[in-house]
Amino acid sequence: MSPTTTTILLSSLATGTIITASSYHWLMAWIGLEMNTLAILPLVSKQHHPRATEAATKYFMTQAAASATILFASTMNAWQTGTWDIINSTDTTANTLLTMALAMKLGLAPMHFWLPEVLQGSNMKTAMIITTWQKLAPMALIIQTHNNLSTTILLTMGLVSSMTGGWAGLNQTQTRKIMAYSSIAHLGWMATVVTIMPNIMLLNLVLYLLMTTSMFYTLVLLNSKNIKDMATSWTTSPTTTSMTMLILLSLGGLPPLTGFMPKWLILEELTTQNLTTAATIMAMSALLSLFFYLRLSYTSTITLSPNTTTTKHKWRFKQTTNTLLLTTTLPMSILMLPLTPMLL
Repeated sequence: MSPTTTTILLSSLATGTIITASSYHWLMAWIGLEMNTLAILPLVSKQHHPRATEAATKYFMTQAAASATILFASTMNAWQTGTWDIINSTDTTANTLLTMALAMKLGLAPMHFWLPEVLQGSNMKTAMIITTWQKLAPMALIIQTHNNLSTTILLTMGLVSSMTGGWAGLNQTQTRKIMAYSSIAHLGWMATVVTIMPNIMLLNLVLYLLMTTSMFYTLVLLNSKNIKDMATSWTTSPTTTSMTMLILLSLGGLPPLTGFMPKWLILEELTTQNLTTAATIMAMSALLSLFFYLRLSYTSTITLSPNTTTTKHKWRFKQTTNTLLLTTTLPMSILMLPLTPMLL
């Protein structure tokens, strides 16, 4: 794909998200979401491979269905209330439909089936965009309408998502699918707290974006598409491999790393709201996710692959990938826990 085409597509992607995030009218929000979807499709299908075409088709169908549902919900709300304002969505049926549509856009369980398949059919950089940037527009709408959305539905979907992300991720060997289930689990944590304390959800979203970007970019640098590749990644760059372990443990939510902060704050808030059962289920589901993060950490840093040659380094050319993005996001993905009191 030519640089000009890539620039146009990425600019359209950014514009669509900004239009949705800054809109006050439902139709403008819908237009932004449609721009977002149409701009990412060529990036998903650019590999000219049946798997990539299938991924692009699945992505288009799910996103188009979700966008149509959002349009239907907003029309229903306008019919009942006489206004197209996003913050004045007061019709209960419309809000339920809207919750379902936004969950489908994000990939919350039980509408999550498209996400692992789409990521597996895309290349690493496109998968990174889908799991990070593409979550911003629906999240902006959720934050704007959080007062009107059903707490029960979001809490239930959040619990199901965190459990699904944990259980389904255990069986995966492909790193993109593991990251997809990781994304589902993290979005579940955000969904449980959004109607109770939107500030914590926003903090969780920012930290999720930082950690996921770091992890995907590390996978790009190491060219690791499955667990077997992770086992031999130390010969490419020992330093990057050790950083990978720290990012994975941070994603799992282990103290004293950044990833512990949102889990700690969300569990504390759920307990304060007397949702002790929900908090317990969330904490248990975090253990499931932690298992496959630990497995990846173990294979990448502790397992020594059986070497047939005497050399311990791969023959490689000078690194051509730009690492500026990784050097920016990695320290924040690992070292931000002491800043918790300042961020509240």
